[in-house]
Formats: sequence, C-alpha cells, structure tokens
Amino acid sequence: MTAKKWNILKHDQERVRTFAAELCVPPLVAALLLARGYDTNVKADEFLTPSLNHLHDPFLLKGMREAVDRIQEAIEHREKILVWGDYDVDGTTGTVLLRRAFKVLGIESEFHVPNRFTEGYGVNIPSLNAAKERGVSLVITVDCGIRSFEPLEWARDHGLDVIVTDHHLSDESKGNPPALAVVNPNQLGCEYPDKHLAGVGVAFKLATALLTKAGLEHEIPGFLKIAAIGTVADVMDLTGENRAIVAIGLKDLLLTDSCGLRALMEVADCTSEMTSYHIGFRIGPRINAAGRMDVAKHVVELLEETDFSKARQLAGLLDSRNRERQQTQQRITELAFAEAAEHGTANFVVVAGKGWHRGVIGLAASRIAEKLYRPTIVLSIEDGMAHGSARSIPGFHVLNALEAADDLFEQFGGHRAAAGMTIASERIPELRKRLSEYADNVLSDDDLVPGLSVDAVLLPETIDLRLFEALSALEPFGQGNPKPVFVTKGLFLREDPLVMKDKHLKLKLVSESGRQLEAVWWDGVDRSKGRTLRRGSRIELAYVLEVNNWQGNRKIQLVVEDFREA
Repeated sequence: MTAKKWNILKHDQERVRTFAAELCVPPLVAALLLARGYDTNVKADEFLTPSLNHLHDPFLLKGMREAVDRIQEAIEHREKILVWGDYDVDGTTGTVLLRRAFKVLGIESEFHVPNRFTEGYGVNIPSLNAAKERGVSLVITVDCGIRSFEPLEWARDHGLDVIVTDHHLSDESKGNPPALAVVNPNQLGCEYPDKHLAGVGVAFKLATALLTKAGLEHEIPGFLKIAAIGTVADVMDLTGENRAIVAIGLKDLLLTDSCGLRALMEVADCTSEMTSYHIGFRIGPRINAAGRMDVAKHVVELLEETDFSKARQLAGLLDSRNRERQQTQQRITELAFAEAAEHGTANFVVVAGKGWHRGVIGLAASRIAEKLYRPTIVLSIEDGMAHGSARSIPGFHVLNALEAADDLFEQFGGHRAAAGMTIASERIPELRKRLSEYADNVLSDDDLVPGLSVDAVLLPETIDLRLFEALSALEPFGQGNPKPVFVTKGLFLREDPLVMKDKHLKLKLVSESGRQLEAVWWDGVDRSKGRTLRRGSRIELAYVLEVNNWQGNRKIQLVVEDFREA
C-alpha cells in the first residue's frame, strides 16, 4: 500500500468554544461541524436535526411535470406500465419504491431488471419490443437510460412512451435521449438545488410528486426506508437532501413491516442495530450480489414478498450468492493484480482477462485503485468484446478521461468516480496508451499520493464511550460525511500484533500515562507491509472510533486508518 500523507486539521479554539456554547454541544462536535462547513447556527441545526422539511419540492426537477402528467394519464386509462430498473442496489430498490407508489395510487405495474450477462447495462431494444408486444404503453426507467439513445429512438418510432429517471451524467455532446420526459438532477438545464440524489432518490422524488398530486402526502414518509437503503449502498453523498432521506429512513428501519427487509436483516445479522455502516457493508452487498452473480429480479421479488417464510428463502439465496461473489472477487482480483504487474507502472491502470466474471470486475477495479492509488479499468473479454468497469481516485474525473477516448468505445457512461464501458478487445492496447497519456497530463505527483484527512488530535484519556455517544450526533456517516478520523500520539504496543484470519491485525496499546486501548486493523497484514509493528514500538495512530459490543459488554475500539513510527 502507498504510504499516506496526513493532513491534520487545525481548529480555531476560541471559535470552537463559542460555537459549542451556542449549540450546547461538546467542543469536539462543534469543531467537526465548523470544519465540515456547518459554520452557522442555522446550518448546524439543520445538519443535526434532519427532517422532512429539508426535502425539496420534486417539481423543481426539470421534466417532472411532464412525467407526472403522462403517468396520471396512464393511471386514468389503466394503461400497462413497465418499471425498468438497473440491476444494482440503487436500481432495484428504486424499482420496488416506484412499484409500491403505483400500488398506493391504485394501479399495478410490471417490472424488468436486465440480466447483467445476457442484456448488459441500460435499456435495450429486444426487451422493449417484448414489453410492447405484451401491451405495455409506458416505460419508466430507474437509475439508467440517460445515454440510451438508440433504444429510446426505437421506442419513439414504435409508439412506446419512455420516461427516464436517472442520476448519471448525460452526454454533453448529444444532450438528452429522445424520451417523453427526462427526470435527472444532473441533466443539462436542470436547476434542482441538490445534484447528489441516487437513482432511488430520483424515483422517490417522482413518487413524492405523484402522491402529492393525488392528495396522499401522508404516505410519503413510508417510502424513506427503501430510499435510504439504495442511497447508502450506492455510495452517494450523505449531505443535504440525502442526509434527510437516510437519517429519517434509518430511524425505525428495524421496525419495518416488510417481510423481505426483515428476512434480509436477519441473514445479514442486523436485527439489533441499523446504521449506515450496516446498510453499506451487510445489507447492500447482499442485494448487489444478486445482480453480480445471478439475476437481480430476486431482489425485487424479495422486497415485495408478503410471506415471511418465502422471503427468508429468497434472503438465504441472496446470502449464498454473496458468499459466491466474495470467492469469485478474490480470484479475479488476484488475476487482475498479476496482469497489472506485467504492464508495469502507469498512471492509469488498464487490465483485461478472458472470461473474467463481469459481476465482480468493478470490485476488482476498486481494490486495485485503492492499493496502487491509480485510476483503474478492469475488463472482461468474451467473443472479441470487452466489458469493463472503471474506478477513480480523488482529484481525477474518470468520465472525462473516457470521453477523451470516446472513439474507441462501443458505449460507455458513468460519473466522476466510476464508469462502465464496452470496447472491442483489439482496441484495449490503444485504450491503455491513450488513458495513460491523458493521466500523465492531468495528474501531478501529489495527486498520486493518498491523503488522510485527520479531524483532530485526541489525548488517550479522552477516548471513552461518552465521546463516542457525543459523536453519534453526526450520524449517518458515509460518502460526503465520513466518520471522523483522529490521531493519538505517544502510544506503545504492549505486545506483538495478533494476526486474525491471516489478514487482520489486533493491537494492544498503552499510552505514556498508562491508559490501555485496543485497536483493530482490517487487512492490516497487507496494509502494514514494509513497516515495523512489534512489541514496544512507539507509534502515532490514525483511527476512527467504534464500539465493540460483545455479549452485552460495550467497550471502545480504535479502527486503524494508518500509523506512523514515532
């Protein structure tokens, strides 16, 4: 792993004391609020107390009125409506949300979630044609469609109305596809105040608009649970409107009456606590596994199931698919790392292999990008065509890079941090060359050194459960609102690190004043290579705070981000 560059934030202590007194919060909470831009009483109060009042008017979204008018017409005339969702957690949860809204409005709908392997990403003509032959007259996409020009041209020419709801970036050179309406906060000309909605978030706004027009506003809060799951799992910024969606949605998620959610929480061991962490690392991966390893329609079936025993079977299926995904991911990641090593050092890593499982190449790209700290594409080659996933690093806009080589692709799309593409296999060497040259021109040496933003330096004596509880006011944590990272200096290892499951490390620490602490470093065996950690080592530790709850015994635990030898 590349050594990290620590950036320890400095705080105006007088300003912190004054702000803490004004808000009646501990100084550390005040310092964190100020550092994250919540520097007025109004901003801080809104951040600390998310509410439904923080949700924007859905009709501020460009295209919303046209979409609502067409859907109301379809409901009035009992037309057949098809909800077309993407196969990831964002698309499947959005599909469930929108279908539930239609049910509340008194109309049933069909759904279609493409098979990743036989249909690929986005909207396709054969499935549109099949829907038209079944009598469908209106298709509504969720989390896809903004770049589906050819299929939507076909739909227009064949009398099939399509409403696109999406959050991905449009092709600026082409504009929007020829849909009846496009609802996307990131489309050109949309002045919606919050650009960070997930695909399920856009579906939620459409449902909100429809329910409001029907005089059913009281139903809206019930949709926040499923919107929260998709928003967290799709790694969207948990600021602004998303913060309200997730904070309210998580509040009583454990009390849900959804058989599917209860069964899923049971297999994911989330029956006693539910935070954004549990969504991101337990619930989300199991939902995503269906699309990665099999067919994502199982997710929709699970979340709509009303019989708990059947829901438990489906949840068990997702759990087993997730275990398969983990094994496959490890194997493909190892192959991808070996391929990367063969091509030598480059500022943009492009690796490809025949028959690599397409469901896990995005995860492999994430691992390589994290470890080598370079933007990365991993491609799976089948029958002369390669399907790939890109993952980026901070400071590098990966979609802009792909657009600079757009003549090489059959299709591509995405955003700043991640993208997907299809390319003829013989063009991969040229793609590798072009992207490497692009990255050389855009990235500086500093860009290629991972940074670690440290929120504050803590004395060992201040680290306790009361501090952890005070910091919980900043929940939910996630993208855009990360868990605060702290540094404590003058720590000594009481004994050699304990290796757990051949890859994690447990550290027993003591301060100069005698305060004993325990830390865990996930993947620490790999991440600490080339550096010394042994009994008696004097270190400065960077970490986030967690609580280890074992058999009802709660104690503070430091989760290691990095360390430096003192």
